[in-house]
Amino acid sequence: MKQITAVLKPFKLEEVREALAECGVTGLTVTEVKGFGRQKGHTELYRGAEYVVDFLPKVKVEVVVKDSDVDRCVEAIIKAARTGKIGDGKIFVTNVEQVLRIRTGESDDAAV
Repeated sequence: MKQITAVLKPFKLEEVREALAECGVTGLTVTEVKGFGRQKGHTELYRGAEYVVDFLPKVKVEVVVKDSDVDRCVEAIIKAARTGKIGDGKIFVTNVEQVLRIRTGESDDAAV
């Protein structure tokens, strides 16, 4: 099993959720986060004063899928999240050694 972690622009969340649902993903975790990459934040004007926003709002989507579903899910995320502009985000794929469902005690593929 693999964990796919995608950090993306907040307004793309619903499109990514729908794309993952079409891939058969039944559950995911979403966290509101802040960060920056190459864009290094930006400046904004508020009441005539300019200030720097170092950390930009993002959302982190985490989902665990079977190894056979990884490529399809990653492609779905890319297609749904891409705007073509800087700050579209990143996707990380990591190994998951074990998954346990607390309620039933099911493990691994049955728990996903």
